[in-house]
Amino acid sequence: MSLNLIIDPWIPATMRDGSVCVIAPWRIADPDVIALAWDRPDFDVACLEFLIGLIYLVDPPTDDEDWEEREAPDADRLRARLLAVASAFNLLGDGPLFLQDLEPLEGALNSPDMLFIDSAGEATEKNNADLMVHRARYVSLAPATAAMALYTFQAFAPSGGAGNRTSMRGGGPLVTLVDPRRGGDGLWPLIWANVPCGQPSDVHALPWMRETVVSKGGEKVWPPTDRDVAVETFFDMPRRLRLMTDGDGNVAGVVQRPHGNNYAGWVHPLSPYYRMKVGGELLPQHPRPGLFGYRHWLGTVAANPDGEMGGLRLRAATVRGWHERSQGRPAEVIVAGWAMSNMKPLDFTWSVAPLVQLPATAALMLSGLVEAASVWALALRHNLAPVLGEGEARETVREAFFSLTQGAFESRLAALQAGEEPGAVTHQWLVETRAVALHLFDEQALAGLPDRTPEQQQAIIQARRFLLASFAGHGTYGKQAFAALQMQPVSHGTAQQTEEVTA
Repeated sequence: MSLNLIIDPWIPATMRDGSVCVIAPWRIADPDVIALAWDRPDFDVACLEFLIGLIYLVDPPTDDEDWEEREAPDADRLRARLLAVASAFNLLGDGPLFLQDLEPLEGALNSPDMLFIDSAGEATEKNNADLMVHRARYVSLAPATAAMALYTFQAFAPSGGAGNRTSMRGGGPLVTLVDPRRGGDGLWPLIWANVPCGQPSDVHALPWMRETVVSKGGEKVWPPTDRDVAVETFFDMPRRLRLMTDGDGNVAGVVQRPHGNNYAGWVHPLSPYYRMKVGGELLPQHPRPGLFGYRHWLGTVAANPDGEMGGLRLRAATVRGWHERSQGRPAEVIVAGWAMSNMKPLDFTWSVAPLVQLPATAALMLSGLVEAASVWALALRHNLAPVLGEGEARETVREAFFSLTQGAFESRLAALQAGEEPGAVTHQWLVETRAVALHLFDEQALAGLPDRTPEQQQAIIQARRFLLASFAGHGTYGKQAFAALQMQPVSHGTAQQTEEVTA
C-alpha cells in the first residue's frame, strides 16, 4: 500500500465532538479539527512543524498584513495549493520519495525501530544497556506511522555514529510554537501563527527532489542567500535513508548510508538560538531534562534585556515576531523537544508557558528576578553541604526550589505586567524565595538534628546563618542576588534581627 502525504488521509486528529478522525493535511483548515492525536508527543510537535512547512511551501503570507487578512482558514484554497505539489510527497514506490535519498540505496536492512529517537541502538542492545530506551518494538510500521517517524527522525536527528549527520538544528532541538488559541478555537490558528512570511517555493527545492550532497569529504549545505527562510528549513534531510516494504505494503526495514546533507549556517524560525559571545555564531538551543520553568524563560519565551538580534540569546523568529504580527494579542508558547546526551535520549519536554512581552524597564526587572533566584538556589545548594554532603541529593533540593517558586514567579510577572512599582515586586520576590529556601533547608536539616554530633550541629546552624545572610545581600551569593534586583544590602543589625525572627 502506497501513501501520498498530500492526497491521502493519514494524520490522526481530535475533532470538536471528541472523536478521532484520520485527515489529509488540507483539513487542518476545518474548524472542527482541534488537535493532533498521535500517540507520541514528539510526533505531535513534529507533525505541527510538518504542517507549518507545507503551508510555507505552497501558500505563505507575503507580509504581516497579508497574514492578518488570511487568518480565517480557507480549506478550498489550501487544498488546491497542496494538490499542485502532491507528486513530490509519495512515501513509497517509484520516483523521488518523501525525505528519502534520491538514489536507491543498498546495504544492511535495519529494523524500522531505528526511526524512533528513543529506540536502542545496535551498541546499546549488544551491551544490554537499554534502560531509558526501547528495543525491538516495531517489526513493521503502517505507512502513516512510518511517514511521521521518518519526518520526526530527520527533523530532530541525533548523533548517530560515524558519518550519520544530525539535523540542521543538531540532535534534539528545542521547538517553540506560538499558540494564540482561545477556548473553542480549532487547530488552524496554532498552525497559521507560526507560518513565516515569504513566497511559494518550487518543489525542486526540497532535498529529496535532487541528489544528496554527500558529505564524506566535509562538504556542507548552506542556506540560500535569496530567501529569509528556505523551505528546506522545514524539510531538512541529514540522513540518507530508504524505506523497504513487506508483502503487505508496510515498512519492514530501513537502509541507511552515511554522509548525508551536512547543514551549516541555517536558522530555523521555530527554534531559539544563543551565542557564546557577542557577534559569535548562532547555535540552536536544546532542552534540558526535567521541568521547563521560569529559569529557562529568558531567550525562549521572554526577551533577554540585552537586546535580541545582537545579544547572546535569540527567541525563535515566530515568537519574537508575534507581538508586531498580531498587534499585541496575548499568546502562549508550546515548548517541546528531546533532551539528549549525545545520541542518548534523556527526557522529552512538552510545556506551555506565557509569551512574555514587557517594556524595557520591566523586562530588565524580570531578568533580575530570574538571576537572583538562580543565585539563591546555588546558595541553598552550597549551604546544604553539612546536611547532605556530596552527590545528587543537594541538586534535587535545588530543583525543588525552582519548582516551588514557579507560582510566585508567575505572580511577580503579572505584577510587572500590571505596572506595579519595581521595588514592591523585588521585595515580595525576596520574601517568597527566602521562605521557600528556608523551608527546604530546615526540612533537610532538622530531621535527626539531635542525633548529630555537636560539631555537626554547629556546622548546620552556621550554614543556615550564611543562607539567611545571602537573603540580606551579604556574602558572595547575596551580593550577586541583590545586584541583580538593584537592591541595597540590609544592614548587619537589621539582618541579625531578621535571623533571630526566622530562626
